[in-house]
Amino acid sequence: MADEEKKLRLEIAHILFIDIVGYSKLLVDEQHEQIQRLNEIVRATDEFRSAEEKRELIRLPTGDGMALVFLTDPEAPVQCAVEIAKALKGDPRLQLRMGIHSGPVNQVSDVNERANVAGAGMNMAQRVMDCGDSGHILLSKRSADDLSQYRQWQPHLHDLGQCQIKHGSVHLYNFFDENFGNAAVPGKLRGKQLIPRATASSKQWLTIVAAVVVLALLFGFGIFKFRRPPPNANVQASSPSSSKSIAVLPFVDMSQAKDQEYFCDGISEELLDALAKVEGLRVVARTSSFSFKGKNADVSEVGNKLNVQNVLEGSLRREGNRIRITAQLINARDGFHLWSETYERELQSVFAVQDEITRAIVDALKIKLAVAPLARPQLNTEAYDLFLKGRYYLIKGEPDAIKKAIGYFNQALEKDPNDALAYTGLANSYSHDTDTMPQAKAAVRRALELDDTLAEAHSSLAYIKFNADWDWAGAEKEFKRALELNPNHAEARHWYSHFLMAMGRVNESLTESKRALELDQLDPNIKTHLGWHYLYARQYDLAIAQLQKTIELDPSWGHRHELLGFAYEQKAMFKEAAEEFRKAKEANKLSPEDIGHLEAVSGNKDGARKILAECKQARLSNGGHGFSYSIALIHAGLGEKDQALEWLGNAYHEHSEELANLKAEPRLDDLRADPRFGELLRRMGLDHAPGR
Repeated sequence: MADEEKKLRLEIAHILFIDIVGYSKLLVDEQHEQIQRLNEIVRATDEFRSAEEKRELIRLPTGDGMALVFLTDPEAPVQCAVEIAKALKGDPRLQLRMGIHSGPVNQVSDVNERANVAGAGMNMAQRVMDCGDSGHILLSKRSADDLSQYRQWQPHLHDLGQCQIKHGSVHLYNFFDENFGNAAVPGKLRGKQLIPRATASSKQWLTIVAAVVVLALLFGFGIFKFRRPPPNANVQASSPSSSKSIAVLPFVDMSQAKDQEYFCDGISEELLDALAKVEGLRVVARTSSFSFKGKNADVSEVGNKLNVQNVLEGSLRREGNRIRITAQLINARDGFHLWSETYERELQSVFAVQDEITRAIVDALKIKLAVAPLARPQLNTEAYDLFLKGRYYLIKGEPDAIKKAIGYFNQALEKDPNDALAYTGLANSYSHDTDTMPQAKAAVRRALELDDTLAEAHSSLAYIKFNADWDWAGAEKEFKRALELNPNHAEARHWYSHFLMAMGRVNESLTESKRALELDQLDPNIKTHLGWHYLYARQYDLAIAQLQKTIELDPSWGHRHELLGFAYEQKAMFKEAAEEFRKAKEANKLSPEDIGHLEAVSGNKDGARKILAECKQARLSNGGHGFSYSIALIHAGLGEKDQALEWLGNAYHEHSEELANLKAEPRLDDLRADPRFGELLRRMGLDHAPGR
């Protein structure tokens, strides 16, 4: 876009402000339904479709309604309001009030995108609307004067005179007939004395005052934004949702072929990662932000569900190596566009665009950028494209998708052998399988050799040191380094909380688990694992409550039933535990030690020994390896301490991953007083917790 098109543009617009009456008293689901219904009605009007097709319209959500800014025709907002009112006639489900005014606005970017619009015209249109009740279509005198030039509208204009509003007064007209509008005098005006029209002796004084007001408003363009009280102001005020919080929604693919989803996701994630490193800014993690992908959710709904003040959304169009990125920052509480911009660049400049967007958001939210974005190396466009495809499949997490991810990361490294992010992606892909852990270690170390500032790489190395190497001090060092580089890294906090529980640092573990959930409130894995943390903290009632909530969200996830059965077992609720284990088994998410230990502690010794024999046979079939930890747990449930400790020793020699939680495992509590158990903890380095 040319520089002159990106500058502030001042012009007269014709604004229709629409408000849903009683919105703040509705339930969240009802609010969403009414916003959706309003959107459907507005988009169905001929006037809206015509103006949108001609690129003469900007639609701005306001949280509990919307503002339609028509750029050429003063009749357009009136005609649109009439169509909306007629569509709602006889339908009590959706009650609206509307205000219309023509006045100066400023805007940035072209009208084909959702531009940033502010100014005196927007303020006045809102205040006109605020004077009305349900069904009212109120006009300012400016708009009424424009309409009075058209014979068809003259009979519907009813003068209400000058009325007091915030910071002054406005001359209002009520617009109605038998088929639309509300003929009653607005409640705010009933019984109140209207300010008389200006007499000849006072006109000069009023003219001077009006000039001063206009100058003041014009001076305030770009500084003062039209705002309205949020629908749930009392709730928002007490919540931790400050102005320094943001969610980055996945960008929409506007390419003609619709084949750039991976690229749009990649750009969104890059921006999310960059913002997450800004000190003082709480950034919602990817899983929660991307849960709105393809749902066309209103920003107010996003803000409520993610508990954030601001939402970044955008779109991307790509043709070959040419990209067009549009981004907009919206206040989720009032729907106001804080900033928007469109960039047309070569793919080679994509990093520069990401940095520009990051800086613009930081400036808009008035946050001090503690550290400037690091200079990026020259971009190999082919390698970057392959990396984004790899990350796209890695996030899916399924075995076939992981194989595709590894393939794309390796292709990226063939194009650019110094791509640290591609090495990090490889490390994360290989760490899904214990058999490929050596490849994971090699990849993550190479990534850090190339770029020691990658939080993702430090987090990946921490995970490997924790689960595979039992290098507790090294794992904590890497977790802390990852969180130092990116305090908003939800996955790093999640795995750090597991590490802390394994070290026996229960309170710290719970704190980190809750912080991870705060950053990624809709991540099903983190929600579930908060229940796991309560379980290992021996807070069984809290564990049951948390796991029941997660099961309500998705009853098909077997791991949740497994953990809930575990919690019931610890409370000696054996019938309930057996039922949950049955559901987990149906979903292929039940370990043999779970049901074997339950059979043992519930008194079914024969059942426990049968499963014990099956585990030992499976071990023989596996060449005499594996299943040691499962066998130890079942012996512990049977009260056979000597055998349990012997098999734990075997698990130690086999380096079983399950032993990472040896210090925290509730089902081994009866063994803890035995000196042999203490010796095993000492050999593993778990007799003390590093990093206290």
